[in-house]
Amino acid sequence: MVMRASISFTLNGQAKTLPADATPTTTLLDWLRNDAHLCGTKEGCAEGDCGACTVVLEEPDGARAAVNACLLTLGQLDGRSVRTVEGLKDAHGHAHPVQETLAECNGTQCGFCTPGIIMTAWAHQVERGEVHEALAGNLCRCTGYRPILDAFSRIEPLAPTPVETPSPMAARFEAPSQTFYRPVTLAELVALRTAHPTAMLLAGGTDLGLRFSEHRDTPPEVICTLDVAELGVIEVLPEGMLIGAAVPYRKLLLLCETEPGFLGFAELLRRLGSRQIRTMGTLGGNLGTASPIGDALPPLLALGASVRLAGPDGTREMLAEDFLVDYRRNALLPGEIIRDIWLPRPAEGALFSCDKLSRRHDQDITAAGLSVLLAVTDGRITTARIAHGGLGPKCARAVAAETALEGAPFTQSSFDAAAQALMGEITPLGDLRATAEYRKLAAGNLLKRLWFRWSAQEAV
Repeated sequence: MVMRASISFTLNGQAKTLPADATPTTTLLDWLRNDAHLCGTKEGCAEGDCGACTVVLEEPDGARAAVNACLLTLGQLDGRSVRTVEGLKDAHGHAHPVQETLAECNGTQCGFCTPGIIMTAWAHQVERGEVHEALAGNLCRCTGYRPILDAFSRIEPLAPTPVETPSPMAARFEAPSQTFYRPVTLAELVALRTAHPTAMLLAGGTDLGLRFSEHRDTPPEVICTLDVAELGVIEVLPEGMLIGAAVPYRKLLLLCETEPGFLGFAELLRRLGSRQIRTMGTLGGNLGTASPIGDALPPLLALGASVRLAGPDGTREMLAEDFLVDYRRNALLPGEIIRDIWLPRPAEGALFSCDKLSRRHDQDITAAGLSVLLAVTDGRITTARIAHGGLGPKCARAVAAETALEGAPFTQSSFDAAAQALMGEITPLGDLRATAEYRKLAAGNLLKRLWFRWSAQEAV
């Protein structure tokens, strides 16, 4: 593997090379404020919720993507181009039109959240109906959103500017207490994983990144998968979609919005974190952490998705439901990594819905999630796949509820019976987000609600 001595990236249009001893898992937020002395980027929550630290990644094709600087590490940033609020001023030091518009609309008071909101506005071409979703990752503490919404409605379209970024190159960054690997091929990744079985595997880092930002953890070995070509593959076929493990949710959402059969998944993905989180987070990462509240996991189980694993002995494939073993435990063997995920396309006319309940509509942890895929023929349910999240130690199929629906007429009483079966087969825990009884009742009601939603569609 090629040894590169230092992390390099482009900051506000200028090339930047860090000292060789820079710790790769230092967050960009910490480096900006403490080393670069660019303090416009603020720290609020340090966990990707408030958006005060929003900066923008600039892509070679001119696309812009907002990210949370509190979760993005210097090692992940290597070879990329990033812009902060200080980088918006023109050559004469004048404010950017986005900044001027927000000020003219009285969209700022204390100003703490303002730089992040400005960067979100600069990053995305936001249609009027999308402003709420665009701002889901930016918390305003004092102004209120009305003047901010007014400002967004007045911002003129911003022409994208292509930026030059180097082709990915395999690298290893050495710091006094850490080694950070950046492979670019699957073979390199598997070899590293085999040689360093206890190393942290890092993709987007929207979950593991909290260990760096909040807990100040410095793992001795990290293997970053973002540049592995095979893990970035997207293949769309009539039968379904193949999604590389390192493909960000941002790209997956665009596919699900346009590909027949996946609209239900798209509706859930819009609520998975914020635009900042979806720029970084990956489907492979959600699977790898095996969290019982992983938003993307119930849809995979309902679709009958499969996971392809790569290791020193080659590749093997298994159903996503079998890959999830227990709480935070998956089926990876030593030396293995998740290569890609196969999403079967629902048959034409199938009913597919992905729901979650949470205290906030956007940017919140699931209290109860339910994904359902049904096939209905001549008024009778021929196939039912139901998966839940947040209702047990892992995301799982609801077998009793499926059995209650399969072969039953497509009627309200059938859904009521299936809801009772679902409530009887789950044993949720209670916590600060919801009591166990609430979760059980909510899960049943989510299934009951589908009857009213789908029967209304049938009547149209």
